[in-house]
Amino acid sequence: MTQVLRLWPLLTATHYYDKSLSTRHRGQGVTIQAPILAYLIETRNGRILYDVGCDYRKIENHELRDRYYDPKTFAFGAPDMCEEQRLPHHLARLKLTPEDVDVVFVGHLHFDHVGGLCDVCEADIHVQQEEVEAARGGQDPGYFADEVVGTQNWRLMKGEYDLVPGVRGISTPGHTAGHMSLWIELPKGAPVILCGDAADLQENLRDEIAPGICWQDREDQALQSIRKLKAIAAQEKAELWPNHDLAFWRTLQQFPKFHA
Repeated sequence: MTQVLRLWPLLTATHYYDKSLSTRHRGQGVTIQAPILAYLIETRNGRILYDVGCDYRKIENHELRDRYYDPKTFAFGAPDMCEEQRLPHHLARLKLTPEDVDVVFVGHLHFDHVGGLCDVCEADIHVQQEEVEAARGGQDPGYFADEVVGTQNWRLMKGEYDLVPGVRGISTPGHTAGHMSLWIELPKGAPVILCGDAADLQENLRDEIAPGICWQDREDQALQSIRKLKAIAAQEKAELWPNHDLAFWRTLQQFPKFHA
């Protein structure tokens, strides 16, 4: 029986970029606005965050912004993020603090998914060992070196596992080496699968289009992960939630409303 009580999608920032970064070999020259999301899951056994968004300091501080979002590396610049979108502000609206988060389940270590760890640094951080090893290799500009060093509360995991009854990590490599999606069984209605960047857009799922960025150009692996998610969803009658689709995000309950 599931221990999940509520699920909140949290808008932590938005980013404008070329659509081909989300849909491989498709959409060049088309700029899209993408939400950068985190998800708060309340269970009978504690609170879990799936992803944490960006490090606000690297966006707000001009010197850091110029260093980390150098236009030579990031042609579309830094995301748009305000102080009120930081995780502590979302939590405060629920009368919570960062110390009330027990686990952060990191889908992957790109800057827009892991930078906000500085705001919830007391939680246990679950991340795949393969993801950490790849991130520290310095071959992908989407990883910021200071965000993947790890601390004593990082838990290096291998493969799929249950965090609590009703919440399970699903291995979906391709976009990155150790990418993980998350299965959530709500108290009522259909289960939810947070795709993470295995599927940025509904288009990735519908047309089976790989993400624009694939680890070591493993498009085949990314497509296998999309098909795996679709197969699980079909078998379990689950909903697939793409990660950077603005139109889809607008169909969800808007914070502080929640799914239950």
